[in-house]
Amino acid sequence: MVRIEAFATRQDFEECRRLHKAFGTSYFMASRLFPKSVRTRVDAVYGFVRVPDEWVDNPDGRTQDEARSLLDSFRRQLVTGYQGERPTFPVLRAFLDVARETAIPASEPLVFLQAMEQDLDQTTFATYAELRQYMRGSAVAVGNMMCRVLGAEDSMEVRTGAAALAEAMQLTNFLRDIAEDLARGRVYLPLDELNRFGVGLADLREGKVNPGFVALMRFQIDRARRLYAESDPHIARLPGHAQPAVRTARVLYARILDKIEAQGYDVFGHRARASMAEKIWLLARTLAAGQRSAT
Repeated sequence: MVRIEAFATRQDFEECRRLHKAFGTSYFMASRLFPKSVRTRVDAVYGFVRVPDEWVDNPDGRTQDEARSLLDSFRRQLVTGYQGERPTFPVLRAFLDVARETAIPASEPLVFLQAMEQDLDQTTFATYAELRQYMRGSAVAVGNMMCRVLGAEDSMEVRTGAAALAEAMQLTNFLRDIAEDLARGRVYLPLDELNRFGVGLADLREGKVNPGFVALMRFQIDRARRLYAESDPHIARLPGHAQPAVRTARVLYARILDKIEAQGYDVFGHRARASMAEKIWLLARTLAAGQRSAT
């Protein structure tokens, strides 16, 4: 990467922190366990991914073409930023400073932006393999960037664990947000699996929580939990300063699956989420378990 002066101001990093606190409540809570310098970098990565995600998911009166134009401009300024040209987007200035400091390759943020653009054009996924290809950009790329930010070893084991955790969290989002995604015209459940359980797109649109839908949700939740379990041994390979926060984020997010089960798999009438009291309890329990395993 070309040696360049810092792009970001303190206000740019503060904007990333504001976005993280406002939109990523579980992630934000867990990330406060990182050392301060790492927290700031994590905020910058979150700001980078949140802004284009908002353009796509919550257009706020923008047309699809206007959202695409914003993504194109964001992508161009990302590329020229890696080459030394200061971008106009505050979150991009902060992210590029962090990318330079932690050697994040341009390929990862670019594949993330490709997934955001895919959301403008693709509304369904035929198979889980196709959905995983999308998640390579929407989730795994973020996990790979986080590994750089955390100073993790560059090994196949760490990348495998990061990918499993990123996919587990993304799948958890998909299950929690079925109703919201339907309102945007999108379905992040593989069509062949919907067919296997006798669930049609019309059933989803009507919010039917019938036996087929319950069986489908159980299948998807089991898949997510297997991915969480696959990621667990690899968290121990992260630097010591990173493990409490990553483990906490994993526990807080997996809790959403418990909440979906507790409300009878009805994700149409009520958004599954843990209360602040539950989050604090899970945080304390996770930290205590981590301390016991370290002794």
